[in-house]
Amino acid sequence: MITQPYRLYIERRDATRNMARFYSLEIGSNLFGEICLTRRWGRIGARGQSAAHQFSREEDAIDVFLDLARRKLRRGCRPRRRAPPEKDLVAPLRGDRR
Repeated sequence: MITQPYRLYIERRDATRNMARFYSLEIGSNLFGEICLTRRWGRIGARGQSAAHQFSREEDAIDVFLDLARRKLRRGCRPRRRAPPEKDLVAPLRGDRR
């Protein structure tokens, strides 16, 4: 059981290098009740990639969450003032229309 929600959405933008990237982290439970750290990253406005990591203890997931957040912040990623709506984090499949 997750004691509190852990979510982070950060971006790195550099117009001179045509760079606009996002990175998001979230700790939650999967369908089997295991602690799951989900990472999403890619170009802002694109589907990007994702990876999920399962942990037996919440403390282990928090340690990895904080380590990844520190690395990204050192590399220049910064939190957005307001997180985008959940629908903006995942682009629709090809052929899907809104």
